[in-house]
Amino acid sequence: MITRRQLIKTGMAGSVVLLAAGFLAAPQPDLPTASQDHHVFLQAGDEQIIRSLAPVMLGMAGLPLPDIVRGVDVAIRNLLPAVQQELRQLFDLLGNRWGRRWLAGVHGPWVQATPDDLAAFLRRWQQSPLLLLRSGYQALHALINAAWFGNPASWAALGYQQPQQVMGLLP
Repeated sequence: MITRRQLIKTGMAGSVVLLAAGFLAAPQPDLPTASQDHHVFLQAGDEQIIRSLAPVMLGMAGLPLPDIVRGVDVAIRNLLPAVQQELRQLFDLLGNRWGRRWLAGVHGPWVQATPDDLAAFLRRWQQSPLLLLRSGYQALHALINAAWFGNPASWAALGYQQPQQVMGLLP
């Protein structure tokens, strides 16, 4: 038979263990950004996510990240409002430190994440049995690829030369 004193001690010990586990499991908050760019859709936290994921997703270093972020913003601006709303939810989820930690599996802030952590995150979402995570991966993949391959800076590496009549139509 457990005594009242033992019950109180066990309860207090359990509380301490739960507090310690909660403290250790809490993800680090994202770092504030000092972006000079003003985007229509993207927020500062979204920009950090794209800047971190683009080099890993494209497999290239030295990318013009401000151009890619700007391209993603332009691409999202031209989507239907319902799709924009879904993308807002995706970026809010990834921008939330608890979502980043427990759903994306990235422990630290996006800017401090290693390429291996980011590659593992992308691979998990790409191969996830959950349709929602696969859709999130596909959205990020499509946006970042559209921003990069729609950028004339990427065309030289591809050996692509756009026809002159199309170039006249671009802004």
